[in-house]
Amino acid sequence: MNRNNISAILQEHFEANLPNYLDMLHQMVDINSFTANAVGVNALGKMTAELFAPLGFEAEFIQSAIMHYGKHLVLTRNGRTNKTIGLVSHHDTVFPAHEEERNNFHWREEGDRIYGPGTVDIKGGTVLIYMMLEALQQHVPEQFDAINWVILIDASEEAEAEDFGRLCAKRLAGPNTLGCLIFEGGSKVDDTYQIVVARKGMAIFQVKTEGRASHAGSFHPNGANAVVQMAHTILKLAAITNYERQVTVNVGTMRGGVVTNRVPHDAESWLEMRTFKPAVFAETVDEILALNGQSDVHSPLDGYACSVEVNLYRQTPPWARNEATDRLFNVWKEAGESLGFTILPEERGGLSDGNHFWTEVPCIDGLGPSGGNAHCSERSEDGSKDQEFVMVSSFVPKATLNTMAVLNLIGAFDES
Repeated sequence: MNRNNISAILQEHFEANLPNYLDMLHQMVDINSFTANAVGVNALGKMTAELFAPLGFEAEFIQSAIMHYGKHLVLTRNGRTNKTIGLVSHHDTVFPAHEEERNNFHWREEGDRIYGPGTVDIKGGTVLIYMMLEALQQHVPEQFDAINWVILIDASEEAEAEDFGRLCAKRLAGPNTLGCLIFEGGSKVDDTYQIVVARKGMAIFQVKTEGRASHAGSFHPNGANAVVQMAHTILKLAAITNYERQVTVNVGTMRGGVVTNRVPHDAESWLEMRTFKPAVFAETVDEILALNGQSDVHSPLDGYACSVEVNLYRQTPPWARNEATDRLFNVWKEAGESLGFTILPEERGGLSDGNHFWTEVPCIDGLGPSGGNAHCSERSEDGSKDQEFVMVSSFVPKATLNTMAVLNLIGAFDES
């Protein structure tokens, strides 16, 4: 097989069929698949299964562990060898139907941009998976038929449901899996592409402070102000942020008190911490938990002290930079160089499904099309707010890059 010939054939195929691919994306975007909208998520799953069926994929629907969410979709096509490649996307978005309606957030084409919920995060990624597999089946059927393809599509990725990660590990872990390819949106500037090789971990904490209520006018000294105590604690938490160590602590919510004429007796905050390195992650979790019991505010009357309670609610460890991912990155880098592209590694702050199973299955991420404003539905006349979009011009080159890299991965050019 000639590398240059096949890359030209692939590019021509993708360009000729791009209107069909965009029509598929349009149909997906028109289905509201907010995580909590199980009906919409499952409708998108049914449509996706039907889309891949002509390529020989059999569908299996698996209920999310959170019962009011939708069903994960597993699409499999058995090959004639024991080599396996996984491909991961997700159905759900972060936009309830009423938010889409309120912000008139629907499919909208403007030049190279297509706006709409999930265009880049991540329905465009699902379409890119289809593009690659369809092209492989049509133009290099021998290589396509050799591989066990397993497509896993998460019903509840945006809600950080961890059962999907366990499902991926169960279906993909083992020495015969060449890699798991994750199709979150990828950065593109001209002919330079960033491929995700690491992601921050995230820990979520609840902080509760309790004081003593009193009349704010007549008996203010009796009180121990839980809101003031929370303010002290929040400042300590914010100070843990350390950009040199790539640690961020974000206090996202705070509530406390009932009325202004009463010294508040309780308050509550929720926060998240993110960082890349597992050791730093563990150290910072301990540093935050160490604030448990650190009280600074007390009643001026008798010294009654506020209490501080810090609880670790949930944690997703970092996807650390590692040899298995780097080997996959080098495959993509080589493919990019053969196409005249520059391929750079990216360590991304957001999580993906790969955070849950990278230690068991070699993973690479950011393989979807390029766009911007993920998770954004608002739009303003002055342009200070804009909606999620995908770049049409990113589909063909990214599909060509990924398909050539997969051919490298399976050794299609070893004898050329």
